[in-house]
Amino acid sequence: MIDRRAGPQRKPERPVKRAAALLRGWQFVVGGYALCLAFSGHACAQSSPNPPPLTALRYGEDYSYLADPDARMGTWWEPLKYIPLDESSETYLTLGGEFRLRYEVYKNNNWGQQPAPDDGYLWYRALMAADFHFGPHVRVFGELIGAWAQGKEPFETPVDETGLDLLQGFADLAIPLGAGTVLTLRPGRQILSYGSERLISARYGPNVLRSFDAAKAFVEGNGWRIDGFYGRPVEPGLGDFNDSSDENISAWAAYGTTDLPLGTKAGLDLYYIGYDNEDATFNQGTGYERRHTIGARFFGTAQDWDWNWEAMYQFGTFADGDISAWSVASSTGYTFAEVPLSPHLGLRANIISGDRNPNNPNLQTFNPMFPKGKYFGELTLLGPENLINLHPTLDLQLGRGWSLGGAAVFYWRESKGDGIYDFGGTLIRGNGGSDAHFIGTQAEIVLTYEHSRNLNAMISYSQFYPGRFIKETGPSKTVHFIGTEVQLQF
Repeated sequence: MIDRRAGPQRKPERPVKRAAALLRGWQFVVGGYALCLAFSGHACAQSSPNPPPLTALRYGEDYSYLADPDARMGTWWEPLKYIPLDESSETYLTLGGEFRLRYEVYKNNNWGQQPAPDDGYLWYRALMAADFHFGPHVRVFGELIGAWAQGKEPFETPVDETGLDLLQGFADLAIPLGAGTVLTLRPGRQILSYGSERLISARYGPNVLRSFDAAKAFVEGNGWRIDGFYGRPVEPGLGDFNDSSDENISAWAAYGTTDLPLGTKAGLDLYYIGYDNEDATFNQGTGYERRHTIGARFFGTAQDWDWNWEAMYQFGTFADGDISAWSVASSTGYTFAEVPLSPHLGLRANIISGDRNPNNPNLQTFNPMFPKGKYFGELTLLGPENLINLHPTLDLQLGRGWSLGGAAVFYWRESKGDGIYDFGGTLIRGNGGSDAHFIGTQAEIVLTYEHSRNLNAMISYSQFYPGRFIKETGPSKTVHFIGTEVQLQF
């Protein structure tokens, strides 16, 4: 699968070179995990009192509590998180980073469709961040990414590799407005992530994260926040320090969220997102797209229940026609906390509109714009366009940091007049004259190990069994996928 915004591509490697790269890939994954275990040691398993969670964004982590020596627990990463720059406790530097090795193997990728149905490759990346705080009102944040791939067939794309580049670089100016309310202005290159990342995400699962050259402002108070931004996604180049704004695509948004007095961590999001693409492609053709999205998300936990429900409607213009598209997404779960292994049962269900008639200029295909990678699991052949899916899950806590997850995903086309797309928005199968709705079934199992807050590893195995639509429109072999990774964050 190739992101339609992927940019320039590389020539394929020779078979001998590729085989050597794959062998090195397994050595890197196993050796990297052993090295991380040796480096982390016993201190890695300790934890400071209420340290902030490690996320893909990194700029939201607050380590100012480490100014108090009594708050420190002696973990190996604490000296990196609060480096005083003067005698004040408010002027300091925080350093952070990530090292990830990920190896993926496909057999019959895209159901056996060329150019590379059988493939195995190594992704490896490093992220290094520096967060300068100059008192309570000014900060400067920067993050570098180094991301490379070995063995990718038929070529690497900027989703796989970007060399060494600036991932984030922005400044914050915080302006107190009184009554505990603060307005923050943030211009610069930055990762944007909202809600469940169904529409705007960091694209953390693939090798190269997504960032934006944007101007952002947000105001937050006690239990609420409103964001606004205008920006262009960064288009990664395959070389060093050659990433630039995508001149064909722009986005702007107003996004509000507020806490709700229901259970714990319950809230409501309301938002508007605007989107322009000068060279958009769908099953009915290519043209200029201006799209507006309005949506709401209701989420939270109460006792042993958890839920995340969202509804979105899109309108605008595409080429010579009008857009009218929609999606309803849900995730509901229950944890049997008193049962051995604390099983969590979940059900995700989505309905995502597709185009009714490719010969009619009006368009009903939903556009997820900037969705998260690994959207429907570790194996993500399909993107969230023209789909209905049911996705039951079961997660077990095995103890000592081990967990096991299993899932089945059943896919149908929402409309017979439209095809299916990958998570980058590329059309991978047109409707082909088929009147079949059923696309296929995906089964997946994931084993995860969390050695500590900083070090984790996983291995997954997935299969995708083609349904009638796949069988009627091209190659229809069963897809097999193995993914394994080790990650160190600090």
